[in-house]
Amino acid sequence: MAVTVSGVPQGSIAGKKKISAGDRLLKINGHDITDVLDYRFYLNDSKLTLEIEKPDGKTRKVRIRKDEGEDIGLQFETYLMDKQHSCKNKCIFCFVDQLPDGLRDSLYFKDDDSRLSFFFGNYITLTNMSDEDIDRIITMHISPVNVSVHTMNPGLRVQMMKNPRAGESLRYLKKLADAGIKLNTQLVLCPGINDGKELDFSLSELGRLCPAVQSIAAVPVGLTCHRKGLSPLRKYTPEEAAKVIDTIDSFNNSLRESGKQPVAFAADEFFICAGREIPSPDYYGDFPQLENGVGMWSLFRDEFLQALEDEPGRSFEPGTKTTCVTGQAAYPLISELAKAAMKKFTNLNVEVLRVQNNLFGESVTVAGLLSGGDILRTARSADLGSKVLIPAVALRHNTETFLDDMTLTELSEEISRPVVPVPNDGAQLLYEMINV
Repeated sequence: MAVTVSGVPQGSIAGKKKISAGDRLLKINGHDITDVLDYRFYLNDSKLTLEIEKPDGKTRKVRIRKDEGEDIGLQFETYLMDKQHSCKNKCIFCFVDQLPDGLRDSLYFKDDDSRLSFFFGNYITLTNMSDEDIDRIITMHISPVNVSVHTMNPGLRVQMMKNPRAGESLRYLKKLADAGIKLNTQLVLCPGINDGKELDFSLSELGRLCPAVQSIAAVPVGLTCHRKGLSPLRKYTPEEAAKVIDTIDSFNNSLRESGKQPVAFAADEFFICAGREIPSPDYYGDFPQLENGVGMWSLFRDEFLQALEDEPGRSFEPGTKTTCVTGQAAYPLISELAKAAMKKFTNLNVEVLRVQNNLFGESVTVAGLLSGGDILRTARSADLGSKVLIPAVALRHNTETFLDDMTLTELSEEISRPVVPVPNDGAQLLYEMINV
């Protein structure tokens, strides 16, 4: 298999070697190039021999000397250099299956591509991977690999993921661990299905793979109001959420007693649901599962309060106000932080606006799934400040577009206020609050 070059920047190494758009890359140092993994792995050497096929079918060899890891400037039609691998599972808790109609097409695509795991941290299920795929990971020593495990019970995994390969693919975890590949894992927990004794079993089995297993995130199932025809699932009760936290703490204690580091963490949502205090940053170590909503609140609060302590107190012009938009879940935390800031700074006025999620339903409370329409609906009935802060995670990555395709500019025009997206950084939130 070969990949077609779509562009070559002027002045690049490849450009100087007369490689052009339309050429096909066949091999690097004798190795076939099928996708981005092959390309990045074999490109790393300082001495390269590229086999190039020209549009007329003639082939030539191009020899290159460069620094190790230096790019040569070849561009391809897609980042992966071939088609993205889609998910073959039909998980009972799949969030994509719960999306409303009318959103952009890309949101309905279910990816399960190991290459996206390696480059962007996406989680994969291993169900669409072969022994050859696993061997390639081991050969290239691609680490860590992020895996959606959900349960270590093979039969239950088949039931939950509705894929006959879901159980047998669990063997790949041990194969990867034995080869020294680090693993970050997640368990999407559904009440009465893969928690309780099943959670005990899954934690125990994953614990056997430590230290290769670096982290285990327990995340509650996310349920929208668009579940017609789907498996009957429910959200966690406070008592059940507390039991999950206790189970994980007990498992971590057993690891400590055996001389190992704790690796399991309950998502922030479990603490919120249980009505328990969010642990201090020390609880989360180096925050291995931050993108999974594990420890995000703890770190955010710590960043904010540290920045607040470092900031000299001062007085603001009376009458100025900033509005801070957030979801139902984060409202108590953001309100607490706003009060701390207003206590330190004279006349600082920050109002926290809680937005209910109508697009996905009231049970979806995270700020990252707020739509522009829901923010606009809430903002129209509020006494807004001179600027409005919104969570940047509500926007599509590297864009100014919400899930419902409303843009930041459109929202700003509708409410006649500047709208400022704030990243998941407590210090940055404080900066925006006090720069009015």
